[in-house]
Amino acid sequence: MSLKIFYFVQSDLSVKRKIEKHREKVLHCDSLLHKNPFVRPVTSSIPKKFKKRHKKVLQAKDATDDGPKEPVKTTDMVDVWDDKGVDNGKIKKISKPSIIPAVEVDPPGCSFNPSSESHQDVLACAVAEEMQKVYKNELGPEPVPLTVPGEVIDEEDMCFIEAEDGSDDNMDSDNFGDNEDDAAEKRPLKMKRLTRVELNRRARRKEQLRKELETKKLEDVSRKIDSLPDILQEIAKEDEEKQKRHLRRIVAKQEKLKSHPPRLGKHKFEPAPMQVLLSEEITGSLRQIKGCCTLAKDRFKSLEKRGIIPPSAKKSRRK
Repeated sequence: MSLKIFYFVQSDLSVKRKIEKHREKVLHCDSLLHKNPFVRPVTSSIPKKFKKRHKKVLQAKDATDDGPKEPVKTTDMVDVWDDKGVDNGKIKKISKPSIIPAVEVDPPGCSFNPSSESHQDVLACAVAEEMQKVYKNELGPEPVPLTVPGEVIDEEDMCFIEAEDGSDDNMDSDNFGDNEDDAAEKRPLKMKRLTRVELNRRARRKEQLRKELETKKLEDVSRKIDSLPDILQEIAKEDEEKQKRHLRRIVAKQEKLKSHPPRLGKHKFEPAPMQVLLSEEITGSLRQIKGCCTLAKDRFKSLEKRGIIPPSAKKSRRK
């Protein structure tokens, strides 16, 4: 028997070479990164800061395990729900002070036992307000009518009207053409030729007019220079008048704000009628005065007048 002592082992050199060749190859994505110098490759998905914090937390845990169990406060760990010393960023609305007082004092004539003079004055004011409303309704502009009075025109009549309008236009155009022909006949056929003498005379006239205009301009300038102090006085007077007008506008605006609030909604503010007792209702005693529920209305009107709430429209109660 022949024993085979030596064996021939085939090595996978070709396979190894192929693997090395593939390793040496650069991928397309890596080649793009190498070409662009501004692109930095991401080394790790976890940032370094997080790693440092994680290490500190682990060290703190180890210390607690070794030593006594006590709460360890780290500087990096922050309570998310702790609002102490943190500004939430809420903007506080600063309410503007109103010129109108919260509680307005009625005139002395509105008292339950007023004097005769003050009572008559307040009654006169109340009557004047009511009469102003009446005059405003009567003398105000009339509303636009919804329907226009007249007869309905048929389509056939419309055709006749259009035809009549067209005939009138044609007649006007014919008359205009005849007038143009007459004017053309009256015009001279040949223009008169100007001589050299006429041309020179016109040129001299133009030059004379130009010189006169220049002299007038110089006179105006000298007159304005002489009247400079008067002009300065006029400017100062105009400035004073403008300032006075501005002050009057400011005062008028403030007075208007006292009686009428700023416009907040689509409805205008309507002040409540003056609460005045008639001469027959004055008894001189609080116990004999008729009760009326005007306190809530008064407070509501006060809020509307101060511009806190927008004014609402009148609502009529249906029975």
